[in-house]
Amino acid sequence: MSDETPSQFTPRVFSGIKPSGGLTLGNYLGAIKRFVDWQEAGTHETIYCVVDLHAITVWQDPAELHAATREVAAGFIASGIDPTKSVLFNQSQVSAHAELGWIFSCVARVGWMNRMTQFKDKAGANAEKVSLGLYAYPALMASDILLYHATHVPVGEDQKQHVELTRDIAQKFNHDYKVDFFPETRPVIEGPATRVMNLRDGTKKMSKSGESDMERINMTDDADTIAKKFKKAKTDPEPLPETMEGLEGRPEARNLVDIYAGLSGMTDEQVIAEYAGAGWGRFKPALADLAVEKLAPISTEMARLMDDPAEIDRILAHGAEQAREIANPILKRTYEIVGLVGS
Repeated sequence: MSDETPSQFTPRVFSGIKPSGGLTLGNYLGAIKRFVDWQEAGTHETIYCVVDLHAITVWQDPAELHAATREVAAGFIASGIDPTKSVLFNQSQVSAHAELGWIFSCVARVGWMNRMTQFKDKAGANAEKVSLGLYAYPALMASDILLYHATHVPVGEDQKQHVELTRDIAQKFNHDYKVDFFPETRPVIEGPATRVMNLRDGTKKMSKSGESDMERINMTDDADTIAKKFKKAKTDPEPLPETMEGLEGRPEARNLVDIYAGLSGMTDEQVIAEYAGAGWGRFKPALADLAVEKLAPISTEMARLMDDPAEIDRILAHGAEQAREIANPILKRTYEIVGLVGS
């Protein structure tokens, strides 16, 4: 983890997860586990958010969104996010996100939005029919980050472009208003399994919306289900190679090695060194046992937390108060810089 931060900005980490469709192993290894690592490192303030305003860029059933927001919060806490060490809240409770998002919508250029590959992927051939929010939400994501003057954003590879857009917005704002107010935030993409793939097709990302539940590990899966899914995961006939180069062209094999590395804290190279020449009859049961050891306690604690929604709501409300204490002065100063009259 890099400590390189411009001297005028507090070293601060911000990241969030969208509450839609349930949490998967991809969310855990690609995001939440690394959020916990940043928290425990103690070198930066850590702010984590359930980005529920992002979820409504596509239609959400209100009751399901309510439940999903609490589930993501439970996933954060069960995985090790400590509300006494990190700020944890849901985005919609801090109205400054939407307010700064509008200002950044006026700073960002249409050409920048047209280059966002995630919008193209999600909209597909129906771009004319999707919501304006889906098109413009990278400006809201920039506001999520810059509202706290966050210097580092741990993200998966698929979000790197959005954090780079955040940097562009910060640079343009600072240039246009002749200030040095917003930091140039760094995306942090590190460690194994930053992009966890489908257990049935190693060329596709593990998704909450995949057709079969066997494609993914849900963070709510119990021990037996976790073990079953890994033992039935698609592989190829070849044993594990002696070097990483031997995994080229073997996406399912590479994915399982990445997952083992992410869960164990080992590097991919260390996993290969330990299991070189091993067949899947040895490796998959070892991976299943490791996954059960690491993930089953999380799913158990999530279930306990979700049985007490009032406690989750209390934690989110307290986190929102903390977030507003940081965000509101930054928003107020932004308004002053832009020239908006305030009381």
